[in-house]
Amino acid sequence: MKTVGIVGGIGPESTIEYYRFIIEGYRERQGGTGVPPVDSHAQDARATSYPSIIINSVDLTRLIAWINAGELEPFTDYLAAGVEQLANAGADFAVLAANTAHIVFEQIRERSRLPLISIAEATYEKARELGLERLGLLGTRFTMEAKFYPEVFSRAGLSIVTPNETERAFVNEKYFGELLKNVFLPETREQLLAIINEMKQRDAIDGLILGGTELPLILRGADSDLPFLDTTRIHVQAIVDRLLS
Repeated sequence: MKTVGIVGGIGPESTIEYYRFIIEGYRERQGGTGVPPVDSHAQDARATSYPSIIINSVDLTRLIAWINAGELEPFTDYLAAGVEQLANAGADFAVLAANTAHIVFEQIRERSRLPLISIAEATYEKARELGLERLGLLGTRFTMEAKFYPEVFSRAGLSIVTPNETERAFVNEKYFGELLKNVFLPETREQLLAIINEMKQRDAIDGLILGGTELPLILRGADSDLPFLDTTRIHVQAIVDRLLS
């Protein structure tokens, strides 16, 4: 059995989602229900097995301080060390359970002795599968203003569109001020949906990337005719694929 290593805690609530979704997805693919049977002999071992997961929960406060100060070198070193700890613990491959951390993904990939699964690359594959061409991107200011999504998507001529400056400031404020603190307010949800609708009308987007792993927690099930690309779910699917490969 392969073992996935997760650099988590960026933030904690989305890491819980990763853990839960990996188990659910793995067991569904193996023919299980995700719930252990009352009688251990009622199902075969294959249907009741669980994936092997190692989580290294890092210090979000330190990461936020570094990225706010534009200090990407210690930010990168810290995350690379987190991946190395997973390698030492026996992981076969690793993921960064956050979009913002992918700002330095390529630098970490170059230093890692473990294969890494990129959330942006997995999302790109999903967008191609759905036939999307022009996608909006929501996330932290760092994710929305970084190049890692546009660079990956431009390989096949797909376009990435971000909110305007005022909208980006609002999304970023709510992300750090509420979502990362496990605060999900109805009024924030409505304001985010208003921004999404404005982007659809103004920018002619045909899909939306939830480029922050906390965003699905507040927008899941929202009433919108745009396809939402839940990067947590997409990343998890790629993880389960690798676990079962």
